[in-house]
Amino acid sequence: MKLNEIRDNEGATQRKKRIARGPGSGKGKMGGRGIKGQKSRSGVAINGYEGGQMPLYQRLPKRGFNKPNRKSYAIVNLGLIEKFIEAGKLDAKATIDEEALIASGLVRRKRDGVRVLAKGEISSKITLAVTGASKSAVEAVEKAGGSITTAQAAE
Repeated sequence: MKLNEIRDNEGATQRKKRIARGPGSGKGKMGGRGIKGQKSRSGVAINGYEGGQMPLYQRLPKRGFNKPNRKSYAIVNLGLIEKFIEAGKLDAKATIDEEALIASGLVRRKRDGVRVLAKGEISSKITLAVTGASKSAVEAVEKAGGSITTAQAAE
């Protein structure tokens, strides 16, 4: 077999059906669109339209609620804090606050504060000062000999 002998299998490719090109094409006259009506015309898109009746998606009740003034926290995991300490980007001896986390590149922006979660292991003795922390994160840091002070606890 040579490159110039390569071809598709028989019947693998078919020519596009050219509609509305006379009676001999098999799709002449109305071009398979039926007779008259909105859908036989060009430029019609009727998704969800039910002929003037109230559409189903509008008849069904709305569910749920999005609180307009909800708080959005930047989330940090303990495993990442440990990784940054080992890499020398965070100083374990100093108090690690939100500004230090931003300066190290661990948090991009503060949003409504920084919240610490307990994913990963922490072995360094650290002092954290953040907006919030999960109970398991507080326990993990205290088990390693450190402490977490949260702004939520102070409120």
